[in-house]
Amino acid sequence: MLHIAIVEDEQAYVKHLTEYIDQFRQEFSQEIKVTVFSDGDEILENYTASYDIILMDIQMRFIDGMTAAEKIRELDQDVVIMFITNMTSYAVKGYEVDALDYIVKPVEYFSFSQKLLRAVERVKRREESYIMVPVENGIQKISLGELYYVESFGHQLVYVTKKGRVASRGVMKQLEEQLTPKGFFRNGKSYLVNMKYVEGISEGCCMIHNEKLQISRQKRKEFMEVLLNYMSEAAR
Repeated sequence: MLHIAIVEDEQAYVKHLTEYIDQFRQEFSQEIKVTVFSDGDEILENYTASYDIILMDIQMRFIDGMTAAEKIRELDQDVVIMFITNMTSYAVKGYEVDALDYIVKPVEYFSFSQKLLRAVERVKRREESYIMVPVENGIQKISLGELYYVESFGHQLVYVTKKGRVASRGVMKQLEEQLTPKGFFRNGKSYLVNMKYVEGISEGCCMIHNEKLQISRQKRKEFMEVLLNYMSEAAR
């Protein structure tokens, strides 16, 4: 399900946008949740990276959209931001916060739907490169490109990433089914490794991030085949 935030202080435009999103939902068979904020300070208060797309008005009373977007980017590098404005002069500054596009007032449905479709496509591409894992205080997004390996301790999984370790409740078998098509391999009971980071093999272990991870005897032949195939694909 997509989560879209509307940050807009004019109720007439909030009404138009929610109606357009509902029309888009039906036209493109999308499940969409909408959360509305009336000013930049509202979305910033207790901000969590739970939104896929933010439709942000630029001119607002307390915190303008550009300032809010700059602060959001410090907390969330992935959310798609689209500005709503009648002042296209902000376009250049929008690149500084990686704004995807501008929706110019007055808003027309066809133009809006095409821009929103482009935003949805970007979200879907990004989702393919991330997984959401449950943690003690909520949910954390982990980039597969930064994930070295996952280690299992009973019903606890530890995700070892470039940014550190993330502990989560989970079942290794389910995670294996999810990540195997994305270049990961389960080399035994305890480890699910990202083949991208395998530096070599030594004494029945694969080397990842200066660590030795045991490969079970039953998996060694298959591991070598998968590794050679991965290296061959990467070289193309």
